[in-house]
Amino acid sequence: MRVIIHDLDTDYEKSLKTKCNQLIYASGKYASCQGCLGCWTKHPAECFIHDNLQDICRMIGRADELIIITENCYGTYSPFVKAIIDRSIGLSTPLSTYRGGQMHHTLRYGEHKIIKVYVYGDILEQERITFEQIAKRNAINFGYRKSQVVFVKHPEQLAGVIE
Repeated sequence: MRVIIHDLDTDYEKSLKTKCNQLIYASGKYASCQGCLGCWTKHPAECFIHDNLQDICRMIGRADELIIITENCYGTYSPFVKAIIDRSIGLSTPLSTYRGGQMHHTLRYGEHKIIKVYVYGDILEQERITFEQIAKRNAINFGYRKSQVVFVKHPEQLAGVIE
């Protein structure tokens, strides 16, 4: 299953829907994570906030391929995409294990293929390095075997890049 999270204008929705099983628009019309950790303990992988992101952990957890399309914001995700990632903490459990020689939370949904991050906008060399490190760390934390980051200047250039 392929899941796309994006912060693009709604004009891109139609073409993106043909490239995935689940499309999540980072519109900002949802609540921020409250940090209650209920998605870890009380009701695993389900947020107590009843909005469009209530089942985000399950959506991402079932994805073999996760694609994130985001504007560059100082070398990281846009605030709306970051809010979605924050709400997905229930992908893992509160228990810990070693993965890649480091301590990480135990995965709730097992291992996945790849996380691809498509970044658009102006970006400095140091921001590129930071973004690649963040994508790599997210891949480990979310249980993806590898990560890939693609940089483009304008969102229109993504049409030929995303298969």
